[in-house]
Amino acid sequence: MSKDLSQRQRTIINIFLLVVLGCIIGWVYEMLFYRIDQGHFIRRGQGGPWLPIYGVGGLGLSLISYKRKPNPILVFIVTVIGSGILEFGTGYVLYHYCDGLRLWDYNVEIWNWGNIGGYVCLRSVLVFGIMGVMYTQWVVPWFFKMTAKLSKTKLLMIFIPVAIVFCSDIIYSYIIK
Repeated sequence: MSKDLSQRQRTIINIFLLVVLGCIIGWVYEMLFYRIDQGHFIRRGQGGPWLPIYGVGGLGLSLISYKRKPNPILVFIVTVIGSGILEFGTGYVLYHYCDGLRLWDYNVEIWNWGNIGGYVCLRSVLVFGIMGVMYTQWVVPWFFKMTAKLSKTKLLMIFIPVAIVFCSDIIYSYIIK
């Protein structure tokens, strides 16, 4: 067994952990937004404190905008457009092809300017644009710097339990339940 993880193995672990981190950031955002919108906390998601669309969307938008990182305005624009397309497409497909499933509905929320069918609104894409800039400018670089300092053992001690809990929760919440 090698003494340390290969660069490829570290990259795969970092990508997975960044997805989970994006899921958690999205969950926190929604918990806070719905606290303001409804006046009390509303449980968001299925099991754990994460929302998978934020992790997948955050990763995808980070990959798209990675080369644009030095220009926050361009990252913002790319993230606004990308998140709008992702949100509208996902919401539309879930509603029309999954028996009317709605994981969100901007028709019934505050600050829903520019609402299109309840799937996407201006407030959401603007917030996602700001979050996308913060994610690519600060979170991702900090995360890679932090994990680069970790030994193989420490990184695996973080990765393995997170992967087991996260994957088990996804399997239970979306497949078994």
